[in-house]
Amino acid sequence: MLEAAADHVGTGGVLTLEVVRQAAQLRFSHYDKGGEETYNILSAFHKSLRGSDPQAALFWMARMLEGGQDPMVIFRRAIAMAAEDIGLADPEALKLAVAARDAFHMLGAPEGYLPMSQMVIYLATAPKSNSSKVALDQAMAAAQEHPAAQVPLHIRNAPTMLMKELGYHEGYQYAHAVPEAYIPQDYLPAALAGSAFYTPGPFGFEKEIAKRLAWWEELRARAQEEPSRESGQEPSTEE
Repeated sequence: MLEAAADHVGTGGVLTLEVVRQAAQLRFSHYDKGGEETYNILSAFHKSLRGSDPQAALFWMARMLEGGQDPMVIFRRAIAMAAEDIGLADPEALKLAVAARDAFHMLGAPEGYLPMSQMVIYLATAPKSNSSKVALDQAMAAAQEHPAAQVPLHIRNAPTMLMKELGYHEGYQYAHAVPEAYIPQDYLPAALAGSAFYTPGPFGFEKEIAKRLAWWEELRARAQEEPSRESGQEPSTEE
């Protein structure tokens, strides 16, 4: 109550009994910038976006703004959420979040709160997928497990004659040389051959990505069958 009265009277004011009475009748936002409540509300904001609840997300956004939070803190959390929890299910989400931040820089407050509100509603109602985050975690783990994995010779750059003599770039096939712009070949180190870090989710744009991956896998399977047919052998059914 004393803190609220001090805020009410301002710098240089005197805390009298009457000032405290007046302060007690006002509604002060409970938002301790930099304290525990700051992170609690930021967490509530992020989880409301992830949980597809635009009403709650808007409320926590407003609480932070009313409490004097730097809008860039809100934008940073929203941009991170767009990449972590929406990802490729809706690639427009990240672009819109960044655009809303830039619009705020141009407009300032309070007009800049409008693109922020639009951003919050869009992120909360977008399809959700954390497949990008899962893929990142798995790829980072693989990189830590195989820190010295060698780049396959056929995809190495060969700017010198010595490198060419050593086999650099030999056998590389240019994807655009065929109508499909896809030629099956290995790009991972031998120790990680066949690894799949990314698996598309079932919602939004990732359904289209899944179709592309399935089509490329079909082209790869056909390419593996053709040498067997040419040699008169039956295609292998082993994994």
